[in-house]
Amino acid sequence: MNDVVVGMGEALWDVLPEGKKIGGAPANFAYHVSQFGLESCAVSAVGNDALGDELLENFTSKGVKNLIERVPYPTGTVQVEIDQAGVPQYEIKENVAWDNIPYTARLEALAERTRAVCFGSLAQRNVVSRNTINRFLDAMPQDEERLIVFDVNLRQGFYNKEILCNSMKRCNILKINDEELVTVSRMFGYPGIDLQDKCWILLGKYNLKMLILTCGINGSYVFTPGNVSFQPTPKVEVADTVGAGDSFTAAFIANILKGHDVKESHRIAVETSAYVCTRPGAMPVLPTSIVG
Repeated sequence: MNDVVVGMGEALWDVLPEGKKIGGAPANFAYHVSQFGLESCAVSAVGNDALGDELLENFTSKGVKNLIERVPYPTGTVQVEIDQAGVPQYEIKENVAWDNIPYTARLEALAERTRAVCFGSLAQRNVVSRNTINRFLDAMPQDEERLIVFDVNLRQGFYNKEILCNSMKRCNILKINDEELVTVSRMFGYPGIDLQDKCWILLGKYNLKMLILTCGINGSYVFTPGNVSFQPTPKVEVADTVGAGDSFTAAFIANILKGHDVKESHRIAVETSAYVCTRPGAMPVLPTSIVG
């Protein structure tokens, strides 16, 4: 089986108080999937500039396989400020390379051998990348075995109801956090019920295989038709939470693909994201006690 797990969307530099670090959900996702021994690929675009050169060199040094095109736009950057609780605040530059991911023959060939893909809402803020993501999903084999993960990431108003609704229709696994769920529920017209009921509604409405709800220090849930798995959040010394959600998604999907059940995959995902919170940046090397 040469099936690939793909992270698709933004590749950029997180400019943190202590300096810049490679970032973007697809790269974080692909990197952590590969740590669990699966073939992965980050799909994005960078500019014909020094930041683009450095980003690609960084991917190579970290062993992140990628299909990243060079385009005539600047490489993406995000100004990240960390508050006293270690929670990041983002200022995301617009009209950058990852807003303009082209659909190519190489990308279509990758789609045809993709076993699972993870994409978000942020990468769809521009019509070019949005169309590329949708064409990629269309080119994937249309069978029940494929995992199509929509990881909601509501940032700076770079989302709307139409994009969210279409993405939920396209996916079979939805990943969302508690704050995003409140916002989505308000947009979709059912604000007055508790979080779990909102999740059951979304699971049924969009005929999902799974819905993953993360609630920060209040634990996380995985809803499947008729069942729910809950895991408390471990208490750890937080360096920062950058990339923690991406590592959670990567660990969960990787372990589902390796044949673990939902409960065990959920446990490993929680352990992974807790560890990432104890290290600065989004891509620490995971210990063998986690990856096996």
